Amino acid sequence: MNPSNAPSPVALVTGGARGIGLACGRWFLAHGYRVALLDVDAVTLAATEASLAEAQRVFTVHADVSQPDQVEAAVAAVDARFGRIDALVNNAGVAVFKRIEETTWADWRHVMGTNLDGAFLCTQACAPVMKRGGGGAVVNIASISGLRASTMRVAYGTSKGAIIHLTKQQAIELGNAGIRANCIAPGPVDTEMAKLVHTVAIRSDYHDTIPLNRYGTPEEIAQGVGFLCSPQASYINGQTLAVDGGFDASGVGLPTLRRGGLGGTAEH
Repeated sequence: MNPSNAPSPVALVTGGARGIGLACGRWFLAHGYRVALLDVDAVTLAATEASLAEAQRVFTVHADVSQPDQVEAAVAAVDARFGRIDALVNNAGVAVFKRIEETTWADWRHVMGTNLDGAFLCTQACAPVMKRGGGGAVVNIASISGLRASTMRVAYGTSKGAIIHLTKQQAIELGNAGIRANCIAPGPVDTEMAKLVHTVAIRSDYHDTIPLNRYGTPEEIAQGVGFLCSPQASYINGQTLAVDGGFDASGVGLPTLRRGGLGGTAEH
């Protein structure tokens, strides 16, 4: 991947202590990167660091991506440790599932602060380090909820829709410096969080709606992230890749019709 005398690349993953973030960290480690994992959950982050057992290649940073001073300090720490940042994965995210009338201002700001402000702040802090190294890649983790509306996701879905547009802004403004910015929009993913909040009925509904009839895995999302950060994606910039089993493509695809429950012809 690199000449033998070149330093191995560095990836910074936010929300890296578990789930999709950890899967991304593992992908980067498997592909020769040094990895910085940033998370607000210090206990889980410490356990993750111990489980990876890669002291020379893994650096963990406890920080809240919604706080500018913490982001600046975290990125400075990663730069001091590794001397470069080649890939940034803005994965840290929170969700509040309430209807519009029930969503408080505090709920709204909590979601926007982490999901949207965090991606803005982390990219802004990492860009100078990437420029110094000749460029890099940013991948923002949005959601299928940023592409299609869904019940009880007014804050979450809006934040993810904004992430998709933020990606385009980053792409056009940072592209001249050799920094590509792209976005992954995962469909339902089998994370610990999903297992806690998705009932059997909800999982069944998703299976009926998704053409592949299943949830994705964190590793499948990480594969998409890794590709967008790799030289194989060197001319891909400002794009959103839905890794969703066909969820976004399904539209109103009624499960009964997809199963062949009705046939015949009709005129109107």
